[in-house]
Amino acid sequence: MKDKRIRKIIIVGGGTAGYMAAAALTKVLSKDNCQVKLIESEQIGTVGVGEATIPQIQLYNKLIGLDENDFVRKTKATFKLAIQFCDWNKIGSSYYHAFGDVGKDMEGVQFYHYWLKMRQLGKASGIDDYTLSSTACEQQKFMRSIDAGNSPLSNIAYAFHFDAGLYALYLRELSEKAGLVRVEGKVVTTQLQENGHVESVTLENGDTHEADFFIDCSGFRGLLIEEALHTGYDDWSEWLPCDSAVTAPSENAGSPIPYTRSTAKKAGWQWRIPLQHRIGNGYVYCSKYTSDQEAKQTLLDGLDGKLLAEPRVIRFKTGKRKQFWNKNVLALGLAAGFMEPLESTSIHLVQAALSKLFTFFPTLSFDQVDIDEYNRQSEFEWQRIRDFLILHYHATERDDSDFWLHCRNMPIPPELTHKIEQFKRNGRVARNDNEMFNDLSWFEVMYGQGIIPDSYHALVDNFPEDELERRLQGIKKVMVNSVDYMPSHQAFIDKNCKAE
Repeated sequence: MKDKRIRKIIIVGGGTAGYMAAAALTKVLSKDNCQVKLIESEQIGTVGVGEATIPQIQLYNKLIGLDENDFVRKTKATFKLAIQFCDWNKIGSSYYHAFGDVGKDMEGVQFYHYWLKMRQLGKASGIDDYTLSSTACEQQKFMRSIDAGNSPLSNIAYAFHFDAGLYALYLRELSEKAGLVRVEGKVVTTQLQENGHVESVTLENGDTHEADFFIDCSGFRGLLIEEALHTGYDDWSEWLPCDSAVTAPSENAGSPIPYTRSTAKKAGWQWRIPLQHRIGNGYVYCSKYTSDQEAKQTLLDGLDGKLLAEPRVIRFKTGKRKQFWNKNVLALGLAAGFMEPLESTSIHLVQAALSKLFTFFPTLSFDQVDIDEYNRQSEFEWQRIRDFLILHYHATERDDSDFWLHCRNMPIPPELTHKIEQFKRNGRVARNDNEMFNDLSWFEVMYGQGIIPDSYHALVDNFPEDELERRLQGIKKVMVNSVDYMPSHQAFIDKNCKAE
């Protein structure tokens, strides 16, 4: 039989996406059977600023064999238990989208349904009091899971904040040790085969590099997926109107908090990502409703520490390629599309794409059935994340600016309308297949954005009210005791993974 194995893979572009691909491919593929080459130019900068992640990144870290303490030290990372949303529902409001469990499920019904009933009766405090991550955030505590039986300390969900540039360097070092061939150079032309597949790329110095399979990590430009293959782009700015960001690092202001903070502003929102050596800041905004100069001033006014570098402006168009995988080219990162980092999903989407690539890893035949299924699954994932982001903008009481009035009144996708209406009725979350965000995430954000259900799960009323009140008090006490046991976020870092 003819050998149809992929023997050469070229990754065009470095940065976070490029080196995540390189680290995963060199780990999974034998360098004796498949050469992995990455071409990048140091002349071309990356968008990367301080990056925030979600807990699924731990699956990727295990795949490539990261030592977590070493990774945290070398990327000057901190730990993340939640995202805090300030001023989103209305000015002065605040809530956590916390990782991990909320309360303790009872009789096969999720805890938050019981909490909704008791909250209506005035017999329950805020949901954060029953959530380990939220309570820990309030007290700036952190630890990894321990063997503590039924205690919430046995199952602590967390992610990371890290320096994106240092992360790429860290993955580059791992990849090169595993056999990655790195080529410094700028791609200037792409050669296609008669069937439309990419055959090779030529660099500025005249060198030509051939491969069987190409991964496009060239950023917004989409050097292969768009400029060579003309794949097309789905524009989602009708639902997610922000099209610009201004970013700048600042000095640390006290110990790093174990959560990302997102604060809604007049024409968008500002992020705050604490690292060990600095704070990453950015203001995502809609240029229709504010100027670049106003946006820069808004960013500067919201800094906690001294500015470390001049702000820089980034333009983007929210959306995605019409195909993530076209012929023998797979797009990753910004080359695949862009959704603002409101829920820290950009790195997860790279990770998820790599996972699906291994599921549908091609032969030289490039079976179109597999490519179509990869694209179908990716399309579904991107659309459901898109809807989750739209929810933050649309479900608001803010009317203090034209931007927020637009977001309140704009049409939204029918799937999101259905989710909101069902939640309003009875607190249920209508999830489909393997959506990335689970019921608890949808509950935390919908409730936090001011969508209060009329009722709750019908089986809740079968539970005796006095017993329910006693259990809620017990859960609340367990959370207090658990967080009391945890060290401070700073103390945990100092003991285990402090950067040099």
